[in-house]
Amino acid sequence: MNLDIITPEREVYSGEVTGVQMPGVTGSFEVLENHAPLISALQAGKVTINTSKGKVIIEITGGFVEVLNNKVVLLAESAKDAA
Repeated sequence: MNLDIITPEREVYSGEVTGVQMPGVTGSFEVLENHAPLISALQAGKVTINTSKGKVIIEITGGFVEVLNNKVVLLAESAKDAA
């Protein structure tokens, strides 16, 4: 599935992923391929991206995510690579 993480300033991540874990406002959740359509608010925390080459972790300060037809669009207030 395809993941795009976007802030008002820039595109933070774009690419094929096998799964993504996000900090929802009512708890962390994971989206895998063929997930049901979803729109959710996100709180500050870590987004863990699983790819065929390993994991990528990005910290966000909150935002929203939409999942539809194996495409995940995460709109974040701000984001940076977790160190």
